[in-house]
Amino acid sequence: MVKLTMIARITDGLPLAEGLDDGRDLKDADFYKQQAKLLFKNLSKGQHESSRLSIETGPYYFHYIIESRVCYLTMCDRSYPKKLAFQYLEDLKNEFERVNGNQIETAARPYAFIKFDTFIQKTRKLYLDTRTQRNLAKLNDELYEVHQIMTRNVQEVLGVGEKLDQVSQMSSRLTSDTRMYADKAKDLNRQES
Repeated sequence: MVKLTMIARITDGLPLAEGLDDGRDLKDADFYKQQAKLLFKNLSKGQHESSRLSIETGPYYFHYIIESRVCYLTMCDRSYPKKLAFQYLEDLKNEFERVNGNQIETAARPYAFIKFDTFIQKTRKLYLDTRTQRNLAKLNDELYEVHQIMTRNVQEVLGVGEKLDQVSQMSSRLTSDTRMYADKAKDLNRQES
């Protein structure tokens, strides 16, 4: 389950938006918000290995996406599928860029885009239950894509195997032709002498 969502500018760690909740379902909510803010500060110093990462924190995971100097972060239960967490962040990113894209760099105060909370809450509700038909469909789509990639890779490997067989056959023919040529050359040399 998605517990916390925050969006921040990476250049200076400024929080831009947050999914406001009443905190009843998350004990130590302030502690985890503070951890998220510290993470943003570290990211603003250039201390990030990847544009997509999951970080373990107690019984939860922080998942984040960095794009266009903005970090989209969510905290979920350990059991929550990572694919859904990143899909949730992608949905937020796409809408945030669409609505606020040209104002991100000029934002001067924390939570300048607090009105984005309504979209965060609506999207969060869609991702609450991993067993909903919509979320199962997304997971199945991801599995199908992975299966297609794996199938493609196996087919490519089989194709390479067929090509290797062809090269091996050509090599065998060249070897036998070379022996015939050598034998004929010997015969011609004997006939001339």
